[in-house]
Amino acid sequence: MTTYLVAMGIILVILLAWVAVQQAARLFFHRHPEFGSYREKVGCCGNHGSHDCGGDSCSNSSADDT
Repeated sequence: MTTYLVAMGIILVILLAWVAVQQAARLFFHRHPEFGSYREKVGCCGNHGSHDCGGDSCSNSSADDT
């Protein structure tokens, strides 16, 4: 039971750390507009190498170039 609680705690800490990093990046780009806008990686399940994400909403931009 202890192992389960420790694992769940570690997963929660990792997720919260990821949110903190994203927020820090947003604040950095807000304070430094000379570096451009903050671009979040969204769409296509975050997998840019995959051609099919299992849904109709994902389109392959590299296939359109050929």
